[in-house]
Amino acid sequence: MKKKIKVLIVDDSALIKLLLTEILSNDAELEVVGVASDPYEAREKIKRTQPDVLTLDVEMPKMDGLTFLANLMRLRPMPVVMISTLTANGAEVTLKALELGAFDFVCKPATDVKGSLNDYANEICAKVKAAARSNVIHSEPLGKRGKSITASNSQSSIKLIAIGASTGGTEAIKEVIIRLPTDLPPILITQHIPDVFSSSYAKRLNSLTELSVIEVREKMPLKNGFVYIAPGDDHLFVSKQGGTLYANIKKTELVNRHRPSVDVLFDSVADVVGKDSINVILTGMGSDGAKGMLKLKQTGAVTLAQDKDSSVVWGMPGAAVNLDAVGAIYPLVKIPEAIVSYIKQAKV
Repeated sequence: MKKKIKVLIVDDSALIKLLLTEILSNDAELEVVGVASDPYEAREKIKRTQPDVLTLDVEMPKMDGLTFLANLMRLRPMPVVMISTLTANGAEVTLKALELGAFDFVCKPATDVKGSLNDYANEICAKVKAAARSNVIHSEPLGKRGKSITASNSQSSIKLIAIGASTGGTEAIKEVIIRLPTDLPPILITQHIPDVFSSSYAKRLNSLTELSVIEVREKMPLKNGFVYIAPGDDHLFVSKQGGTLYANIKKTELVNRHRPSVDVLFDSVADVVGKDSINVILTGMGSDGAKGMLKLKQTGAVTLAQDKDSSVVWGMPGAAVNLDAVGAIYPLVKIPEAIVSYIKQAKV
């Protein structure tokens, strides 16, 4: 008999504890081994129950969730799924939690808590199970980077760089972007993230890099040295008009159960830019981006994937590799250097 994944729920809301217990207990692969109302109680129950995964509310009495998470990741690193609020403040706190080493987050509905949380049952269970199988990767917060390597892209044929990611991606993208120089072609990024979170994420990323990071909210011409982030509820794609490349958004149907979808971005890059692009697929659950990356590879474009050991979840990169859509695989820390190297190699 397959061993069940042990989950400890940490939340001060009696309703949320009840609902999470019900949702997780209804999955045959999961076992709720305890609930805790605050970090101090959680600390004792972690010692006693030895859970595989923790669900953690960000707003807690006695000690806030971030302080507890920072202590936990320093003393006893383990997979943690944050239970977040869909607010600007909730986004800031959750992004900080991901920086501290949380695996992922599930948004707590703002209204109709009981009905909405039950709608999230599949997402919660899937993320808890993925967390149990994940690589727990903890990195110290970093300051601004960007001047250690230079691209000198004036003689390069590369017109743009496209990056796609999901689970673990907010931090993986950050680790790539802060190590890139400013003399680069435009960078377009699709990260699976809720709408209110994408604005906070773009601002956070912009504060950490010498590159200019903006969230795309309307059609705009692409500029060198700029990073364009997909909004949380729109697909990001590239178009060309009069010799100028543009970033565009559209609120069409979900693709691979996502909006924004990495496949939508990669497909547009393949159609509009083709071989004159560098495309990167980073950590994430599922397979979004794999088919688009294959299409890119078939145009002669550079296609790169993050390796398994440095990925929080090797779902999306693994799917692309399995499709033979990837030209080269790198550890996360080597990807910025690889991007610059390919730019220098691609001569006009």
